[in-house]
Amino acid sequence: MPNLPTELRPLEELRERHSSKWRRFNRDVLPMHVAEMDYEIAPGIKSLLIDFVTRSDVGYLGPIPEVGEAFAGFAKRHWDWEVAPSDTRIATDVGVGSVEILRAVAKPGDKVLVNSPVYSAFYKWIEEVGLVAVDAPLIREKVGGATTGAGSDEPDSFAKPVTLWRLDVDAIEQAFKSGVKLFLMCNPHNPVGRMHTAAELRQVAHLADKYGVLVISDEIHAPMAFPGETFTPYLSVSDEAKRTGVTVTAASKTFNLAGLKASIIVTQSDEVREKLAKLPEALHWRSSLLGAFAMVEAFENGDAWLKGTMMTLTDSRRLLAAEIAEKLPTVDFHLPENGYLAWLDLTSLNLGENPAALLLAKEKVSFVPGADHGKDYDQFVRINFACRPASIRAAIDKIANQAAKAAKK
Repeated sequence: MPNLPTELRPLEELRERHSSKWRRFNRDVLPMHVAEMDYEIAPGIKSLLIDFVTRSDVGYLGPIPEVGEAFAGFAKRHWDWEVAPSDTRIATDVGVGSVEILRAVAKPGDKVLVNSPVYSAFYKWIEEVGLVAVDAPLIREKVGGATTGAGSDEPDSFAKPVTLWRLDVDAIEQAFKSGVKLFLMCNPHNPVGRMHTAAELRQVAHLADKYGVLVISDEIHAPMAFPGETFTPYLSVSDEAKRTGVTVTAASKTFNLAGLKASIIVTQSDEVREKLAKLPEALHWRSSLLGAFAMVEAFENGDAWLKGTMMTLTDSRRLLAAEIAEKLPTVDFHLPENGYLAWLDLTSLNLGENPAALLLAKEKVSFVPGADHGKDYDQFVRINFACRPASIRAAIDKIANQAAKAAKK
């Protein structure tokens, strides 16, 4: 299969990159935090960018009907979701799109629902526009059996009691009753790697319709479902979802294009379009010409590269599970259904109040601290496994080293 991203560059060469992953910390730190992959971008995208720069075609972004057409085709192929090209509009990135939606719909002091543990930027977006975050935490269930998802080929040796996370629909309804105006929903859910089911999403849509809540569904990780798992777009589940929801998404996470700054907003009802009438026209003009056309290329021609990437990530997920099972058997962990982020509960290791800070200081490895995703998760870390196998092994070794030292105290 062409375009498999299996030939990773040496670590020292990766350290020469200019993104936040490689510049936030000193060169001696192993970066396992920010959600970007170490893989080569798809050849078609690379060729497109080279062509644009060679022709000095780097001006302002103008009309680009190709984006809606490309996304509509991608949504139909991958999720059997019918999207009209006119249902989409450009935004600078998912964060900017979400903030501008919040700004357009809410007034200062309005309440926005989230489900912790959740992507840390959600809290910052809500604060930025003077709104108040309300939490309906995910339900955490201990279950027996394998850490694998349906259809997975992970070895049976990884079978052990694990944690599964799901939406607390009752808590969501109580929050809606309390006067919440908006629900900022992460689907697939970062950091736990859960894809909400069609049944759960229909329940959310029914409640949103009942209580007049606008659901902003962040679906940036959507294309990265592992074999045997199914992603369901929020807007696809019912007419109630279309009446209550807006999707923000991009090719940036799946195709490793975050620095190119382009995303889309998807609406499929007049009711929601009316609510978003105050969105600034500048959302389009502040987006990147290179990013928008790279997004078109990704959605139109990136399927083979994406399939290869998911094969690579399946191997990485398997390796991570094996390393944890062997070296950190008491750590609570489950295989994510989607993406390349893993959520580890380090409580059993007794690494102090902030394990992530300890591991950064003592072992020179960076994870996202659990508390960034919610106040009750200080013993967790989020780890990015879209990297070299050696980096996965080294990261788990570093955690195990501190666990061994803590056990001797």
